[in-house]
Amino acid sequence: MGEFSTSERDGHILTVTINRPEVMNALHPAANAELAGTWDEFQNDPDLWVAIITGAGDRAFSAGNDLKHQASGGDMSGQPASGFAGLTARFDLDKPVIAAVNGVAMGGGFEIALSCDIIVASEQAVFALPEPRVGLAALAGGLQRLPRMIPLKQAMGMILTGRRVGAEEGKQLGFVTDVAPHAELMDRARSWAAQILECSPASVRASKQTVMRSLDIANLEESMKLGQYPAIGDLFRSPDFVEGPLAFAQKRPPQWKG
Repeated sequence: MGEFSTSERDGHILTVTINRPEVMNALHPAANAELAGTWDEFQNDPDLWVAIITGAGDRAFSAGNDLKHQASGGDMSGQPASGFAGLTARFDLDKPVIAAVNGVAMGGGFEIALSCDIIVASEQAVFALPEPRVGLAALAGGLQRLPRMIPLKQAMGMILTGRRVGAEEGKQLGFVTDVAPHAELMDRARSWAAQILECSPASVRASKQTVMRSLDIANLEESMKLGQYPAIGDLFRSPDFVEGPLAFAQKRPPQWKG
């Protein structure tokens, strides 16, 4: 139990909750640093294979940067190198992270969700990058990630106006994976996590690393050279590489080691 967030283990799943509902789960440097420590532990724990991040309460996933803290002269030192919520600049996390967006995801809150691999949104969720409306810019990855996920003209329509987009439109645009009734959001997110756990964790890590790193390589042939993805080698050396085909041949569920 942290001061600004909570975390709960359930088998191989870690659920992280931003716990500042009184400010719509907005984040200041101390909260970002605390969350960074949580993600460090997740990254380094071999028994944790999938994570879910959500926000406390029914109003907000995260309203982004705590502007009131900043405007009132609050301490702005101590921002973690891994970025907003300890996630937006964490480029070496090969384990999958699911964002369960339970309400407002504005600015940095939207950027947290965009840094995750899957976004499951409540029907009440609202997304926006409103920074230009307050003289700022979405510099925690929003300006880079959103145009990589949806068509450029649609991304620019959101970025240049700061307009709000609901969950269903977000799914139509392509940055939301799944939309759930509000009361069923966490069950739906856990269902996605359970489906991931049906797969080999070594395979999942290798797949995520290959996808994310290959996005930086424009040439298709070059992007398919496996030697540049260390997690592929880890997969080939993993017990899962033997267990998967063996379990299939024996018509039984695989016993993954990770």
